[in-house]
Amino acid sequence: MKNLMIIAGTLLIVFLTGVSCNKDTEDDSIPDPTDTTSTTPIKILRNNLSYPWEILWGHDDHIWMTERAGKISKLNPSDGSKIFSTTIDEVEPRGEGGLLGMAQDPDFLNNGFLYVVYNYIKSGNYTEKVVRLKFSNDALSDPFTLIDDIPASNIHNGSRIWASDDGKLFISTGDAANSANAQDANSRSGKILRINKDGSIPSDNPISGNPLWSFGHRNPQGMVMVNNVLYTSEHGPSVEDEVNIIQKGKNYGWPQVNGPCNGSETSFCSANSVVEPIWSTGGSTFALSGMDYYNHDRIPEWKNSLLVASLKNTTLYVLHLNSQRTAVNSSDEYFNGQFGRLRDICVSPTGTVYICTGNGANDALVAITARP
Repeated sequence: MKNLMIIAGTLLIVFLTGVSCNKDTEDDSIPDPTDTTSTTPIKILRNNLSYPWEILWGHDDHIWMTERAGKISKLNPSDGSKIFSTTIDEVEPRGEGGLLGMAQDPDFLNNGFLYVVYNYIKSGNYTEKVVRLKFSNDALSDPFTLIDDIPASNIHNGSRIWASDDGKLFISTGDAANSANAQDANSRSGKILRINKDGSIPSDNPISGNPLWSFGHRNPQGMVMVNNVLYTSEHGPSVEDEVNIIQKGKNYGWPQVNGPCNGSETSFCSANSVVEPIWSTGGSTFALSGMDYYNHDRIPEWKNSLLVASLKNTTLYVLHLNSQRTAVNSSDEYFNGQFGRLRDICVSPTGTVYICTGNGANDALVAITARP
């Protein structure tokens, strides 16, 4: 037993390194973006980030962030200072791959569970998996693999995670540069996957023993759930980035269909009951990435909207939903080119919007407290 404990401890040390609990020595006079009386609408809270991928508002009222090379950080939302960080050495960043999405368990304040998805080398193959970690006493420990053997590539890896209140995890996966995988129910790529938070397969999934929840996806990089409705944003090939409402067991068309069903796509759509997007980019691509839902009085013009970041178009898209949240009535655009490529978004309980960039050099965390 002692030998097993020693081996487990050694593996944990190898897995998680670089833990730091020291706060940055940054200017404490920076205005607090969570202060509802703030009159400065846009603030750069932090620079010198390297490919941040996920930012989320934690149940502990801090911003949690992943960076693609393997770093997980906990940040002070008032000034962007780093409270905690650690690096997962197992992460293998290649091209678009590396440490990607992250979610906190709804009961995070009691169980400390974080869920991360990342790419690594398994038996010589580039692979993706979802791992549960436990945060306690300013440290991450107890790595537990929930789902593995998701095909990975230098491109099209997805991947976002959503932890729902009913104990389920939704994971978006890209087609890993093999478009045929998206229509293959036996492949875990090009899908929205659904598992229990212990890694088991829910009994009410569309296919018994299969994590597939929906299929026919190319590269979904944004995900948010609003009143039990799951929305995703997805990269198109050269046209038709999409925003979708995800339905159980449904086909979203890729690679036979891009965007809404039209022209030669209609026969495939009819034969396979393809679900069409609620919004798409038409004849070009924007490289849509992270998304969140906004419904706060702080920026009343954005209420009942999906906020969607874009990489290629360097723009924040505000998609105004109808009252049923089933369609996009109109859209607005902000920050075109101001900060470069926009990777992800999160919203605080006070209505402050946070954006991280994805330029790869001197990336930033930006706070928005009023409509620009």
